[in-house]
Amino acid sequence: MHLTWIDWAIVAATILVCFVPALFYAKRSSESTSEFFASGRSVPWWLAGLSMVATTFSSDTPNWVTEQVRKYGVAGNWQWWAFVLTGVATVFFFARLWRRSGVMTDLEFYEHRYSGQAASVVRGFRAVYLGLFFNCFIMGMVTLAAVKIANILFGMPAWQTIAICGVLNVVFAAHSGLWGVLVIDMVQFFIKMTAVFAAAYYSLVAVAKKLTDGADDSAFTGLKLMVEKLKGQEVLMVNDSPVMSAATGHGQPILDILPNFSMSELALMIFILPMAISWWANWYPGAEPGGGSYIAQRMLASKSEKDSLGGTLFFNLAHYVFRPWPWIITALCSIIIFPDLASIQAAFPNADAARIGHDSAFPAMLKFLPVGFVGLMVGGLIAANSSTILTHLNWGSSYLVHDFYRRFIKKSATESHYINVGRLCTVGLYVVAAWLSLYMASAQQAFQVLLSIGAGTGLIYVARWFWWRVSAWSEVVAMVMSLLTAYFVPKYMAGGFAEHTITQVAITTVAWIVASFVLPVTDKATLISFVRKVKPAGPGWATIRAEAGVSDAEVSESNHTVLAFVGWASGVVVIWSSLFAIGNFLYAAGDPSRLTMAWVLTAVFVVSGLILLNVIQRLWAKPVEA
Repeated sequence: MHLTWIDWAIVAATILVCFVPALFYAKRSSESTSEFFASGRSVPWWLAGLSMVATTFSSDTPNWVTEQVRKYGVAGNWQWWAFVLTGVATVFFFARLWRRSGVMTDLEFYEHRYSGQAASVVRGFRAVYLGLFFNCFIMGMVTLAAVKIANILFGMPAWQTIAICGVLNVVFAAHSGLWGVLVIDMVQFFIKMTAVFAAAYYSLVAVAKKLTDGADDSAFTGLKLMVEKLKGQEVLMVNDSPVMSAATGHGQPILDILPNFSMSELALMIFILPMAISWWANWYPGAEPGGGSYIAQRMLASKSEKDSLGGTLFFNLAHYVFRPWPWIITALCSIIIFPDLASIQAAFPNADAARIGHDSAFPAMLKFLPVGFVGLMVGGLIAANSSTILTHLNWGSSYLVHDFYRRFIKKSATESHYINVGRLCTVGLYVVAAWLSLYMASAQQAFQVLLSIGAGTGLIYVARWFWWRVSAWSEVVAMVMSLLTAYFVPKYMAGGFAEHTITQVAITTVAWIVASFVLPVTDKATLISFVRKVKPAGPGWATIRAEAGVSDAEVSESNHTVLAFVGWASGVVVIWSSLFAIGNFLYAAGDPSRLTMAWVLTAVFVVSGLILLNVIQRLWAKPVEA
């Protein structure tokens, strides 16, 4: 891809607009670790929400979505759409609890919820386990995507991409703290969304030109012809490679939003497993059961419980409704333009053949962008990479500094000392992530590894808010068993990823539940203190609430339990109905029969939206501060 001076000017302007405002927060972030890692707990809901959604929109996201669509059709996206259940539950059940806990990081929570040496062990272990290993693995995924994109577009070797991204991200993450990350995220969100809409638009133009032999270059014509071309097509997986064929009933229809349930193995992997198990049983950053990681960081940095709830709700709406269809449309267009990997390689002969995969189809489609939009897309991809890397550098260093170094190694140093250590951690984290990226093959592979390592631990992060018997030892057992099963189950058990995950979840869940009954429990004083401060709901705390002098009526009023369930249900329906209504309206350009379903889903959206608004108004009208 060739960039003109106009494109380079736009790239430069994009970088300046994104990063320069963050420089003004360096002084504020240097005042204390609270400012550096939690923005002084004064973040408004809209900034927290924008930052959450910008962080989850990384350079690997459109690549991963494209790979799912090319391999499993649009229905492949249920692997992440199912986490709507988790995200909306966080809004109505956990956001206020996290904010009420008053901790700086979600790992500090352990020594408020648990007691004794076990609480310290869990906090320290997870600081390194999540802050270093998990965190660097995720950044490695994002860096891998940046490497693939730069290799396709410019023929750049991996080391150059890693060096450029590293200098840009490390400097700003170390300099400006969380305030700078939040401001950068806010600007980058709008740039990235503009760029992906442009990619979808010009992908449709390319389809129109190809299917009309250049006679028509209308994006609407491209949409119409794309739907007409693909609506009778299915995808079959042959030796892990997708093969397109005319409709036979034996493959997955490319455009269908639901899977073909007669393909039991496919349906199990992309729909049944995510909907029945993954959303509550698997720990995955950004979609943690019970909340956690950088989502918890934003909730804890919010200036009030109301802002914590509002930011998390906005994040889920933007994450699942506003963003997916531009990626999906681009992916569908790529099937027509580049039907196999050989066609991608032929179009980009200078690209490294070893790095060409179905996730390479997204950057391949960017060759159709005109002058100016190429620069915007490159700037947008830099923004997408940076928004995620910056968050993970700040989040990871907060764990390593606040929850490990300050807690266990040097407890009484100055605030400036801890901030400087955090900046050194920022550099080290990126170096490890860059090294890991060189050993990864695809976004899907990395995604499945992360889900596998966290399989079976998700439920405990929900249960600890509702059942006093969950202890630090329960979490130790859950983490150990998830790691062991991630290695041994695939090694010794037949079957695919779905079967392995179900087995891992069963073993790990049973292990930590048994541990909750037979291993030492949290001491009574800690439990009483936790109840008085956080006011958790549910029968699992009834005896402790009685001893703490906290009435069930007080807890019910504090958590608005009935409203929370109504809000959860209506919120999930709002997101799914609007997401699929948009898809059916788009499909109707080439398949008018889709209009009926589009309007039905719109009606469902309106009704559930009115219920959700009513719930929010009633929650907002009630006092929400502890």
